[in-house]
Amino acid sequence: MEIKIGKRNIGNDNPVFIIAELSANHLQNFDLAVDTIKAIKESGADAVKLQTYTPDTITIDSDNEYFQIKQDTLWDGKTLYELYKEAYTPWEWQPKLKELAEELGLIVFSSPFDRTAVDFLEEMNVPAYKVASFEITDIPLIEYIASKGKPVIISTGISTLSDIEEAVNACKRMGNHQISLLKCTSAYPAPFKEMNLRTIPNLKDTFKAVVGISDHTLGISVPIASVALGAKIIEKHFILDRNMGGPDAAFSLEPEDFRSMVKAVKEVESALGEVSYELTEKIKKSREFSRSLFIVEDVKAGDKLTPENVRSVRPGFGLHPRYLDRILGRKAKKDIKKGTPLDWDLVE
Repeated sequence: MEIKIGKRNIGNDNPVFIIAELSANHLQNFDLAVDTIKAIKESGADAVKLQTYTPDTITIDSDNEYFQIKQDTLWDGKTLYELYKEAYTPWEWQPKLKELAEELGLIVFSSPFDRTAVDFLEEMNVPAYKVASFEITDIPLIEYIASKGKPVIISTGISTLSDIEEAVNACKRMGNHQISLLKCTSAYPAPFKEMNLRTIPNLKDTFKAVVGISDHTLGISVPIASVALGAKIIEKHFILDRNMGGPDAAFSLEPEDFRSMVKAVKEVESALGEVSYELTEKIKKSREFSRSLFIVEDVKAGDKLTPENVRSVRPGFGLHPRYLDRILGRKAKKDIKKGTPLDWDLVE
């Protein structure tokens, strides 16, 4: 299972693909967005992800009860329109940010939230698309995204199994099989006990897709653990300084933490290796410190070998400890000094 975004192969034995989500952490300041992207590169990410919507393409300007946020979230007390007006990334910035990021060697793509955003991103020639968790039920949008023939990464934060199946089938109906699924918990920040990371290998097996995680927990332990469970994509929100505030600040990583995550992810994937019982040369050398049978008291020729003068001890230059019962009770062929590794040639 593998997809290709730009020149990066993702999945199978390829390195984990690490995405930094810019989201609203530019605080409507273009220079801050530029500085953030530079820090994203320095922090070791492979890609930066944007969000392409306006308040009017994602919702409507209404303050009736349906559009008020009142679910015990970070954003309670606002309407959806007010939140998205604060959080959106101006579209005129996005080609400039993409150019900057690509000059730095980053891959750039985005989450479109309606067909006009897809058309805009096609003009920008993005190499992939992300379907946000709350858009997974918008099957016509997913079909339109998939029709562009580029890899589609789908977050599953609010999804039932049937929702995921419907979204995947929507892509396939459009002839697009370049699908990746990200385990996600749509709570901000997400509680650790609700992450259910064991879903990651099940997603892979069920949908035969490249899998990963879009993580909104505090800290870096969840993305690191996800790699051990088969995640090949990690997405985390990135911010220069949480003290700046903003809609997503509370669950975003600062540069130092992001760097630590990248380092740990690389260490974990290196440590995973493959199923192997072969011993490296270093480990073979270490086996010299394993246990073996040694003479532990001086014995004379003809003396009986007993638990008092033969023991299993470190190091491993004598007979294997499995032979202890066969050795005890036999006689020494010659005088043997304490500290001599036992060998069959020394035993009658």
